[in-house]
Amino acid sequence: MFAVLVLGAFAAAQGVKPAARPNFDGIWNSATTTPIERPPQLKDKAFFTPAEAAEWERQITGRNQEPSSDAAARKVATGTGTYNTFFREFGTRTVKTLRTSIVTDPPDGRIPALTPSAAEAKRKRLAGIKNPASAQETGLQDRCLAMVTTGPPMLPYSYNSNYQFIQSADSLVIHVEMIHDTRIIRLDGRPHLPSSIRLWKGDSVGRWEGDTLVVDTTNFNDGNGFYGDAGGNFGWDRNLHLIERFSLLDQDTLLYRFEIDNPTAFTQPWKGELTMTRAAGPMYEFACHEGNYALPNMLNGERVSEREEATK
Repeated sequence: MFAVLVLGAFAAAQGVKPAARPNFDGIWNSATTTPIERPPQLKDKAFFTPAEAAEWERQITGRNQEPSSDAAARKVATGTGTYNTFFREFGTRTVKTLRTSIVTDPPDGRIPALTPSAAEAKRKRLAGIKNPASAQETGLQDRCLAMVTTGPPMLPYSYNSNYQFIQSADSLVIHVEMIHDTRIIRLDGRPHLPSSIRLWKGDSVGRWEGDTLVVDTTNFNDGNGFYGDAGGNFGWDRNLHLIERFSLLDQDTLLYRFEIDNPTAFTQPWKGELTMTRAAGPMYEFACHEGNYALPNMLNGERVSEREEATK
């Protein structure tokens, strides 16, 4: 240890600069045809061949662009429906690693089962979302509180797939396009916040392992038991411990890996990875306003539907 300190001091005295760290600055896009979980028909196939990846991309891109998907989205007897494919950003390529799923462990590429208590919490939350009696029963994304793209972990969605990274010597700031969230990852050696402080995106501290930035996140809040649905994070409660790893495959490809450990949510830990592609930008503001003015109308619509059902 003494020798390491002496050599370090000598290098500093001689004006030797420390090794340059990878620079993640810029805008990165996570849109991909690779699903979060491995489709059942792929069974134990963890990777595509290049030819198989090209065929998968052709099939998924064609399916996403079919006019019938728009018609299906609009075919609603009552209610408002949803966006059509013009507004979507499904992605046209698999991840660069050619994996068949974002989940890498367990080996079957599937998210582990929820614990009984988490499954019950999720069931109750989804039941409330289908017919909310109050604003607190609506989805997190409807209240502009959280979205799966923000995470962490940061997972792809069907639109607004951009992230702007701003890197300095003591922090990495990640500005998320979807509902304009911002994460600040501390790189200055400070410890985690006290356990009494609980945050929607947790408390993130990072360290360098060679050319890889390793980010440790704790101090999550309970997230109202969404467990991956309706805008909620995966494994989201106060016991979630998340490890993320950021590295560059090349100057235009970011490799993002994560590990989820939450014994109150899942029956076992699980891991995943995806690649993001550098984007030219600019990244436009996504001003999420549902939580500001649309909630009263959404709840009023539910009450109208209830009265209509009662008169049938």
